[in-house]
Amino acid sequence: MRERFWERFDLEELTAEEWEALCDGCGQCCLLKFQDDDSGELAVLGVACELLDIHSCRCSDYPNRQARVPDCARLTPQRVEEFRWLPKSCAYRRIAEGRRLAGWHPLISGDAERVHRKGISVRSFAISQRDVPEEALEDHIIAILPIDG
Repeated sequence: MRERFWERFDLEELTAEEWEALCDGCGQCCLLKFQDDDSGELAVLGVACELLDIHSCRCSDYPNRQARVPDCARLTPQRVEEFRWLPKSCAYRRIAEGRRLAGWHPLISGDAERVHRKGISVRSFAISQRDVPEEALEDHIIAILPIDG
């Protein structure tokens, strides 16, 4: 990877390896979400996709995730603006908005566990979709986000 690529290149100019390295490993993008068709509001659940390894906050089948979970949000440099629901802490969002990476980000700190120790990741609260019956999902809403059209 190129030295400090996140500061020197636009998202569209990153290699696939650099793009993947931007992921801070928080797992927040893997939390289930419901969008209200009328208001556009997005309900975020404390329930993670069945493929998320909650301890590592990484997908357990990343190469095949789209086939196994068809509504998996595939974040790409071209689509990053569509994902306004990403947390303000998300490296993809930070870079897209012209902000710097947070000091706890693994590319800055050199420590992939720091995101967890800082309480940024879902490790401390998320439960797996496998453990929640579908009819009980609404009981696990942790935030309602207004999403503008």
